[in-house]
Amino acid sequence: MTQDMKPQDVTPQTLSSQVKKGTTGSLVLGALMIVLGFAAISLPLATSLAFAFWIGWLLVGNSIVTLIYAVQTRQEGGFILKLLLFALYLGAGLLLIINPLEGVLTLTLLLGGFLIAEGVSELLLAFQLRSLSSNWGWVLLNAIVTLLIGIVILAEWPLNAPWVVGTLVGVSFIASGFSRVMLSLAVRNALGKLSESAQ
Repeated sequence: MTQDMKPQDVTPQTLSSQVKKGTTGSLVLGALMIVLGFAAISLPLATSLAFAFWIGWLLVGNSIVTLIYAVQTRQEGGFILKLLLFALYLGAGLLLIINPLEGVLTLTLLLGGFLIAEGVSELLLAFQLRSLSSNWGWVLLNAIVTLLIGIVILAEWPLNAPWVVGTLVGVSFIASGFSRVMLSLAVRNALGKLSESAQ
């Protein structure tokens, strides 16, 4: 509802118009994300390097915030530890910015390790849910797939580093864009049925 609209001005037609405007923007964004996802998959090395560069700047930004926080709270103790954390963030960020190719190697290694750790924790969760839920098999399947992907990434490292991160970023963009498009279409469909029943 816009600020210049009064409650008595809200009708099914105006509400429908507002929702359509919102879903149009969401559809366009979703379609753009899908296109960017396919572009990322078709240029995995460029995407991997851009992602490493972006992570580097995020770490540098985080280091500045950490330094400000350390200075503001220096009377509360732990000042040296906060300064070390600042130096760690800044160093890691600058390394990724200056040499993103080595950063991609490190990110791929970390990604493989993270997926293995997540797969193991999901595996333990699946066996805990075995006696509580009939759907525990889906958790088990997710755990096995995640674990296998992590193992494959680490087994092929560092040869797979130029394409793994970029490809996964692309797949993530496509999945997010597709879900946004489908959700927007579902809202429009529901709105259309609501308008028909109101008439």
